[in-house]
Amino acid sequence: MIRSIVITVFLLFSAHVLIQSQTKSLELNKKIFKAVEAQVQKTNELYVDLHQTPELSLMEFKTAEKMAYQLKQLGFEVTTNFGGNGVVGVFKNGDGKTIMLRTDMDALPIKENTGLPYASSIVMNNSEGIESPVMHACGHDMHMTTWLGILTTLVELKNEWKGTILAIAQPAEEISGGSIEMINAGLFKKFPKPDVALCYHVSAEIPAGEIGYFPGPIFAGVNSVNLTIFGVGGHGAMPHTTVDPIVLASRTVLALQTIVSREINPFNPAVVTIGSIHGGSKHNIIPDEVNMQLTIRFFTDEVYAEICEAINRIPKGIAISAGLPEDKWPKVEIKKEFTPPVANNPELVLSTVKSMQEILGEENVYQVNPATVGEDFGKYGRTEEKIPIALFWLGSVNRQKYDDYLNNAKVLPGLHNSAYLPDFEPTFKTGVAAMSKSVINLFNKK
Repeated sequence: MIRSIVITVFLLFSAHVLIQSQTKSLELNKKIFKAVEAQVQKTNELYVDLHQTPELSLMEFKTAEKMAYQLKQLGFEVTTNFGGNGVVGVFKNGDGKTIMLRTDMDALPIKENTGLPYASSIVMNNSEGIESPVMHACGHDMHMTTWLGILTTLVELKNEWKGTILAIAQPAEEISGGSIEMINAGLFKKFPKPDVALCYHVSAEIPAGEIGYFPGPIFAGVNSVNLTIFGVGGHGAMPHTTVDPIVLASRTVLALQTIVSREINPFNPAVVTIGSIHGGSKHNIIPDEVNMQLTIRFFTDEVYAEICEAINRIPKGIAISAGLPEDKWPKVEIKKEFTPPVANNPELVLSTVKSMQEILGEENVYQVNPATVGEDFGKYGRTEEKIPIALFWLGSVNRQKYDDYLNNAKVLPGLHNSAYLPDFEPTFKTGVAAMSKSVINLFNKK
């Protein structure tokens, strides 16, 4: 009898606590949505400005000034020109965790073809003095405005949380150099060390209003390889007197495909793509060399090491089989452009997803497959501080266009496409609401 009463009381108390928790969560949702709604028009104006005035990697001078100004308006302590054009903002709101929120700022050397009245008409020189048209074809203008919307919401609702926000506006993501420059400049030494780091990347495949996640490596690691195949040139009419590097290069192209298909464990995704091959100057001349350029993609350091070893071994074996002496063996140059995988922390992802689903609904936040694109956000998780990181896909496709894609197979412009255009308002509202709720819950998590 007493045991029954104790169980009943416990169940009633648990139900009461659950109801209180749900009520509090719903009230917080309302506050967040209200704060987000109040920002839409003003932030859309900023988005248009950023879209019209893109700047290339390492050249984000005016963009960085705009980000610094916005942070100062919100009450952040701001440091500029950090690790290049990087901007760091710190907002302290009592004792608690430190949460890092990152955006990138740079655009791409692409001529915009969206037909927008506010399309970019910017033409500028890159850091090497080469002139090109410029466009935010990877959505970094959307990243910046969503990031500022999140920060604005968190500042407005600062009574709902305690802790420190570390806000990062990073340059040079497109050339995979900005994050490491900020890290090497002392990002985690000179500013509060974050307990976690979060960011979005817009998706050109997910409709606006929805978010995709993966509790593990979500983006691939990337590096480039230059490969020179040597031979013995001569007259095209007398190939028997030569060792044709074009034939050797052709054999090499095919043989390199076996790295993924026959050497890497099928459960470990990887890509080896030969994107460029150049050799010869005239119809009847067998050249002395052929130059090739490769991109490689991987999700673990072990697979990366396997690929590199095979790229060194396979062309050499083909050269030896052709009877070439050692001084004619292929030259393999693995570039110093290594970008590690974006290895999401599973626990952080799932905790954040729970918060996102609380405010957006479970049907609008779902698991997606990893992608073989690269992003240098992963470098923030590979420092000695071992900071848990999480990147999420933020859907940006106009719903009508997405339905047209599903029903009529109409092609959607992808990222890095001259016609790519995020649907601003639903993308902004979704991204700000979901991340604001997640950050507040992370701050308050015991």
